[in-house]
Amino acid sequence: MAALSGLASALESYRGRDRLIRTLGYCCQLVGGVLVGQGRARADVGARLLAVSSQLSGCRTTLRLFDDAAMFLYTRQYGLGAEEEDILVRCVSVLGNLADQLYYPCEHIAWAADARILHVDSARWWALSTALWGLSLLLGIARSLWVVLKLRQQLRSAAAVSSQRPRSTRAAAEARIQSELVTVLSNLADLANAVHWLPPGFLWAGRFPPWLVGLLGTISSLLGVFQAARASGRAGKAAS
Repeated sequence: MAALSGLASALESYRGRDRLIRTLGYCCQLVGGVLVGQGRARADVGARLLAVSSQLSGCRTTLRLFDDAAMFLYTRQYGLGAEEEDILVRCVSVLGNLADQLYYPCEHIAWAADARILHVDSARWWALSTALWGLSLLLGIARSLWVVLKLRQQLRSAAAVSSQRPRSTRAAAEARIQSELVTVLSNLADLANAVHWLPPGFLWAGRFPPWLVGLLGTISSLLGVFQAARASGRAGKAAS
């Protein structure tokens, strides 16, 4: 009952629903991609799972039509990152926010073109939105790796100066490092898929089989769920 209650609570939020839809979609693509290459009966099941995955992906795309305002408010609130002490983190974060902000309207135009609402070439807009997503992921990876490097330097410096560093401070830094490394792994998996969805001819674009796309997406999704669960657990402990 506790697990069911937790699931219901997560599904009450937009982010919680999106994580579930994303995870289910990529899991269906993973299993469907594996089955579609086997016998006729399994291939039929695999094709149906791939169809479910496609529908879930379309559902997420439609829901993102309403994300622009929230992204704009976040970008406006962050501004030029005046609260960030590290100049590199500030610059990378601002560029990442800009890429994310531009991603949404490009995807909306591609969606509208596919729905025949706009008479434009949807392939170009899908490619542009995917490129912006990939850029955002690259910037996120660079930011996380830099944060990990700086935190490790701080821990080594503190250990060399004094052994009296509070355990809670050191534990918080180590937890932050773990969180950033998980983010790097998640972003790397997504980046591999982002390159695959770019126009053919760029690196490995278009070369992944469906099961590999599903595997990378499932890994990224599960890592995202793990991160959200850890953040929720820490928030619960802080509140208690």
